[in-house]
Amino acid sequence: MIKTIIVDDEQDGRESLEQALIEYCPEIDIISTCSSPEEALEAINNHNPDLVFLDVQMPHMSGFDVLKQLAPIDFQVIFVTSYDRYAIKAIKFSALDFLLKPLDVDELVGAVQKAKNQIEAGSSVHRYQSVLNNIQYTSGKIEKLAIPTFEGIDFYNTNDIIYCSAEGNYTTLHMVLKKKEVVSKNLKDFDNLLSNSGFCRVHKSYLVNMQHARKYIKGDGGYVILTDDHHVDISRRRKDAFLSMFETI
Repeated sequence: MIKTIIVDDEQDGRESLEQALIEYCPEIDIISTCSSPEEALEAINNHNPDLVFLDVQMPHMSGFDVLKQLAPIDFQVIFVTSYDRYAIKAIKFSALDFLLKPLDVDELVGAVQKAKNQIEAGSSVHRYQSVLNNIQYTSGKIEKLAIPTFEGIDFYNTNDIIYCSAEGNYTTLHMVLKKKEVVSKNLKDFDNLLSNSGFCRVHKSYLVNMQHARKYIKGDGGYVILTDDHHVDISRRRKDAFLSMFETI
């Protein structure tokens, strides 16, 4: 049985999730339900759960704030949230599971099965630290990007990333001093997370740090010359978005 704690400040949310778990997920053993972050901290410390369903939006302390006080995290987490655009981007980037309210039973069963597999495999929990790092920049530009890996977390100063290029399901980070890093995430993941941090998707294969844009050359779409002298093509349909950002730097 999977020892499970439910954390949600809304009674309806707690009750509907509990009922769905009882009905559709017999492997779940609900050992506590919590209506506040403070209750959650106490219950998690006392019960040593395998899995926590954690509401992202709660008064006074978010679900992410709860995790910050519990680090290092030695249990699996399934985030539960109303639509929070940036939180969802950060959660997805770290390859973590989340459920949107109102709950979908099929998605719930799938998330529980994935959590069960990760528990049985002793899956690394470094991904939680990466999401905590990335989520702290919700009010502004991400300064240090945290990327979860099999070994732990790699950190990159976003100012050092000149541009990102797509390599199938991988992305190459082209950095200052001609450094390159290949990351096992696709370009869309980086675009989603960095679009509010001065990066512009100029082409299906390229994401450019606008702080490193040195010169624009006109054309059908044109191209941009970057601070490392690399030329990056701009697609016709992304030209206007690029130019509007280019004028602000």
